[in-house]
Amino acid sequence: MSDRQPTTDRGRIRIVGFDNAVGDRQDGDANGDDADGTTMTAPGVSPTTTAGAETTSAPNLARSGRRLENAWRRFRRNRSAMAGLAVIVVMALLAVFARPIEVSTAEVTITLQPFSLAPYDPTATFVGPPNVPPSWAHPFGTDWAGRDQFSRVLVGGRYTLSIGLVAVALALCVGVPLGAIAGYFGGWIDEAIMRLVDVLYAFPFLVLAIAIVPILEPVPILGSGYWTVVVALAVTGWIGYARLLRGEVLSVREREYVTAARALGVPDRTIIRRHVVPNAVAPVVVQATLNVGTVVLTAAALGFLGLGLEPGSAEWGAMLAQGRSSLLRGDWHITVFPGLAIFLFVLAINLVGDGINDALEPDRDVGDDRRWLR
Repeated sequence: MSDRQPTTDRGRIRIVGFDNAVGDRQDGDANGDDADGTTMTAPGVSPTTTAGAETTSAPNLARSGRRLENAWRRFRRNRSAMAGLAVIVVMALLAVFARPIEVSTAEVTITLQPFSLAPYDPTATFVGPPNVPPSWAHPFGTDWAGRDQFSRVLVGGRYTLSIGLVAVALALCVGVPLGAIAGYFGGWIDEAIMRLVDVLYAFPFLVLAIAIVPILEPVPILGSGYWTVVVALAVTGWIGYARLLRGEVLSVREREYVTAARALGVPDRTIIRRHVVPNAVAPVVVQATLNVGTVVLTAAALGFLGLGLEPGSAEWGAMLAQGRSSLLRGDWHITVFPGLAIFLFVLAINLVGDGINDALEPDRDVGDDRRWLR
């Protein structure tokens, strides 16, 4: 006769490995953790509620904060990147405080910035003798109309630097969503967006910008001048970001946390916004930083060709165009100082972009950190 005692559990299958999870879930139910309908999620996926509301995962925020903190620490160790950042900050401050900034309405004029580092109005003519070389009264000399070159270079930084930053920001607003949609969904959406990118890539960047500027000038809301150049550079600049982000998204969308989010029924737009784009955007940030210098050079080239801001403006490219004839007469100072300003800014942007690339690179060599500590 068998020694086994009769049991009511005979014939049941026991699955080992889920006891702790079930116990934890029961404890959470007892403590009221799921009172708001929150469901359990996989690691790296933000929890969602049955009502469709979204909550933020504290561990994800902590990991993101640590990642940014580590990237900033590596960036600070890069001396050349910090030097470039210092140059950009100084040039930006000089541009902002060059002349007072006022906003005028029909009845009231509001002064946003009352300081003036520039000694003269950049548009004022004959503040000194024409074409005089640098002196104490005019550190950068004067141009053919007797305008102070030092004041014009300081104020011109507002146009040139803002064109680079605004154009890149607008290009990112177009390229990042299109690249993310093309890479995530694929199919005919991917084909349509990428074929448009291929068509635009067939034209050189500067040639395409030169062709778009005359097209945008008749638009009433833009007219000719600052916003025409900005929109033209944004239209030609988004294609690089779209292609780069699409390639990154093709890799990220196959990760486990994206698959887990899909299995939990998270909407595609939420997956793209909270899981795909944040993990694929690092190369785009680096590329955008480097492209600020390229956009500034292109804007200066457009101004040099007479397609930029209005004639006589203090934009650096336009100043170079106005000083072409002065070189033949030996008036070197008219073109040297605007050209030197463009050179310093582009060099500083490239140094910062390389530093961001080193800081955000996920698979870094430990020797890189030691190199910057010497």
